[in-house]
Amino acid sequence: GMLITARDYIRDAINPEVEVVMYGQELNDVSYAIAKSDVLIMGEDAENIRQGNSFTQDKFKGQRFSYMLSNPPFGVSWKKEENFIKKEANDPHGRFQAGTPRSSDGALMFLQHMISKMEAGGSRIAIIFNGSPLFTGDAGSGESDIRKWIIENDWLEAVVAMPTEMFYNTGIATYIWLVTNRKPAHRQGKVQLIDATQWYRPLRKNLGKKNCELADEDIQRICDVF
Repeated sequence: GMLITARDYIRDAINPEVEVVMYGQELNDVSYAIAKSDVLIMGEDAENIRQGNSFTQDKFKGQRFSYMLSNPPFGVSWKKEENFIKKEANDPHGRFQAGTPRSSDGALMFLQHMISKMEAGGSRIAIIFNGSPLFTGDAGSGESDIRKWIIENDWLEAVVAMPTEMFYNTGIATYIWLVTNRKPAHRQGKVQLIDATQWYRPLRKNLGKKNCELADEDIQRICDVF
């Protein structure tokens, strides 16, 4: 869904002539099947949607991408993959060279995985986190080292605080991190913080924990502020 929405936006709002090729990786069997079906229905190459663990089974090893989107699970453990990840973390050319967070939360691992796939000529990443990657970990911890690495490389472009109750299974606060290796001059050395917590419309009927959504005008407002 995220990929198709992004593709349509690029074609409709930015450049109808540009060629957009979508790729995606998903671990969950059901989500993978739905994603593959969506891509087939839209007439895209379903072979570009692949199944596997992003930490240990990089299905696009060596490939780079212009834009990357991810909505990783909140608080997912990487304990089962610890031996593999620790080995790669010791590789100066590996994906996890900046450090590893606590094994109970792999959110920042997903971001490092995506950063490793940025193109030299410039890429942009959007990833949805809960508050843990922002606030967890004292100075010198894995989380702190990863944040330091991102900020010292001047990759963090903006953090958008989203309304609560946006997801079906949790009412926690969530944030969109925008990361790029090609900041325009007026953004260099800066991180933009956007408070969008009050920009939403309520649902007529709750869907689990979810009781609100972003209207088109809310999305446009966030984009305008950005």
